[in-house]
Amino acid sequence: MKYFTTICIAAYAGMAGAGGLKSLEIFVKTVNTGRADFTQVVTAPAKADQAPRAKTSSGTFEFSRPNRFKFVYKKPFEQTIVADGQTLWMYDVDLNQVTARQQSQVLGSTPAALIAAAPDLRALQADFTLLDAPDQGGLQWVTATPKSKDGQLQTVRVGFRDAGAAPGSMLEVLEILDSFGQRSVLTFKQFQVNPALPVSAFAFKPPAGVDVIRP
Repeated sequence: MKYFTTICIAAYAGMAGAGGLKSLEIFVKTVNTGRADFTQVVTAPAKADQAPRAKTSSGTFEFSRPNRFKFVYKKPFEQTIVADGQTLWMYDVDLNQVTARQQSQVLGSTPAALIAAAPDLRALQADFTLLDAPDQGGLQWVTATPKSKDGQLQTVRVGFRDAGAAPGSMLEVLEILDSFGQRSVLTFKQFQVNPALPVSAFAFKPPAGVDVIRP
């Protein structure tokens, strides 16, 4: 019995010290669909004699691995970003404008690929250098640096919380730093693991009368 207890303690310790990279691997492997509310805080770099400017927005997020996801911004401005498996749609309600891009050409080294689009860790490692980061705020962190230097993304940090009895690790924070020094932090709440999400949930049809731009 003592030997069995020692084995269990050792196994638990190994899992607890696995770090953010292991949490990311578990998340990608076991969480095939997800739904959550999110809050996003975007902070622009400070200018001379000015404090950093921060803007807060909120909405909902859904994904179905490997190539479908949807961000619906509700406050303060309405915007929808949908990847339907073929096309990445961006609909700005105030501008009455939709931008459509071929999904395969724009998703590789993006934050969305890290949490929603990649089918496995190997696919992520083709586009990112992934490293464990120190635990912070009760979360396990992984830092992702794009291998391509052509984009505007500098680094991404992803924070996971132990999911307990739920499958996988729980996605909680996504921190994005771009090459201009702008920082975007998305915090996810009410995360649902593996809900039933039909393909139709990610269908998008431009509303009548909007301008559709295809760069």
